[in-house]
Amino acid sequence: MRKLRKAPETKHDLGIEFASGWDIINVAVALSMLKMLEKHFKNKAFHANVDLLYRHTTVFDRVLARVFCDLWIFAGLSVILLGLLDAIGVFD
Repeated sequence: MRKLRKAPETKHDLGIEFASGWDIINVAVALSMLKMLEKHFKNKAFHANVDLLYRHTTVFDRVLARVFCDLWIFAGLSVILLGLLDAIGVFD
């Protein structure tokens, strides 16, 4: 992430940062996105520039972004599922 923030070509194409560090999530989602969804999000202002990121990252960077994004989604869905199960009384 540091090299993407410092490079003048990629500095302004990391997506909108709603909170501190949100550009990390933008880049991880952009690098782990399916090919069929890339066309839809390619020119959106809120998302990172996928083509530019592929030129400035290595295979290891993309794998690391995919693992981070998958774990982030899994954790979020797990919290929601456990909250629902607790609300209906499964853990009582």
